[in-house]
Amino acid sequence: MVLSRERMSCSITPPPFGVYAPVVCFFTEDEEIDFPSVTHHVQRLLSSGVRGLVLHGSNGEATHLSQEERLEVIRHVRTLIKESGSSAVIISGCSSNSVRETRKLIEDAQKAGADYALVLPPSYWVAAMTKPVLKDFYLEVAGSSALPIMIYNFPGVTGGIDLDSDMITDLARERPEIVGVKLTCGNLGKLQRISATLPSTEFAAFAGKADFMLPGLVAGSNGVISALANVVPRAHVELAKLYQAGELKEAISLQNGLAMADWELSKFGISGVKMACQSGFGYGTGNARKPLPTINTENFALCQHSALEGMIAVEKQLACGMKSAN
Repeated sequence: MVLSRERMSCSITPPPFGVYAPVVCFFTEDEEIDFPSVTHHVQRLLSSGVRGLVLHGSNGEATHLSQEERLEVIRHVRTLIKESGSSAVIISGCSSNSVRETRKLIEDAQKAGADYALVLPPSYWVAAMTKPVLKDFYLEVAGSSALPIMIYNFPGVTGGIDLDSDMITDLARERPEIVGVKLTCGNLGKLQRISATLPSTEFAAFAGKADFMLPGLVAGSNGVISALANVVPRAHVELAKLYQAGELKEAISLQNGLAMADWELSKFGISGVKMACQSGFGYGTGNARKPLPTINTENFALCQHSALEGMIAVEKQLACGMKSAN
């Protein structure tokens, strides 16, 4: 059954332009969710001006959480957004390898307070995931989805499956419930083709990493969904403002810093993102759920982080400037 626009939890429109943080999930030493640290983190992100929060994506360790834990996090974050007075939206990862389970995950996320669903292509038995199979998967999920859907194109976590621009644009044209894509593949040509083909009022293509945020904006990106935005969200917001104001020289300089910091941070994985929040802003730990490795605190401290430390300093300067303005 196809859900009408009236029956969906929000109108079938793309997520608004801006910076989105794929929120990490903090854990205690015994691998329970560290809700005080999650609260601190989300409040810092909201105060920085991010336009939305992506929960249960790759950085959120969705695969390490039970379904009840996922829903508890969504409900908790929805409460924090409401208390803050922010208009930030929630994009929830709702990926599964079957149409049936994906639909159920989306329905549960909608009831918990999510605004959009982020869905990876199925990757069980990769050899069987032909283009027609992948296309049918998204069409069937979208045909009865409780939320507008964003395609999540990340070959690194799907056994190399990489959706091309033809398939993404065809899906968007066939199903209005498919409203965007996160391109963690880093293919700027693909982003350019999508943005040139589909109107931004109907479909939002997002750069999926900080290291090509500015090139992505030039190519028509609707903003960025960046792991580094967990650490330096205001720097991302500032880059978007500089680009929109036409201050390209300043934007390029800031992009250079983000690209170098993103490269440094990527060497430490998800645990490193959390560790950067701990070392730079004093909350959380680098704990991950096994078997994902947790970075040793001493080893992280001893490694070269000159670009990352530089961007954290910029972040704190921007925060001081915002407080002064208020």
